[in-house]
Amino acid sequence: MTEESHRQRVLDFLKVLYSGDVEGALARCTDDIESLANAPIDILPHMGHRRGKAEMREMWNAVRARYSELRCEVPILVVEGDKAAAFIRVFFRKSINQRMVQFDIAGFYTLRDGKISQIREIIDTFDLVQQLLERDVAAILTGRKPELI
Repeated sequence: MTEESHRQRVLDFLKVLYSGDVEGALARCTDDIESLANAPIDILPHMGHRRGKAEMREMWNAVRARYSELRCEVPILVVEGDKAAAFIRVFFRKSINQRMVQFDIAGFYTLRDGKISQIREIIDTFDLVQQLLERDVAAILTGRKPELI
């Protein structure tokens, strides 16, 4: 497989995933897909380590249940061999109050036989948690007067 085809496969995967088509996203993954997203799982229980399509389905369906709208932009995608790295800007609309949450993900993908076999995500979880809680967490931790966010 060429790097250009791997590039297109990752873009197609992200497009399908963020459109809400969980089964379509899973069809683009190997049966033994493995994902790791470092996150505070007490606040974001759907994140963390997942292995296999059943666990991925559960995680992605949990995200879909919490947010009424998901979309992403991929301004940077670099592919070398069977590895891809993407800078992804994500927009989630919270179901409970329709507030938009925006954050960035560094996504790292490994492909095998034309399918995604590994996903590693690095997220600024401090910023994400502040947006989700709609609180100035730094102010809470330091004891200074909180600002509205």
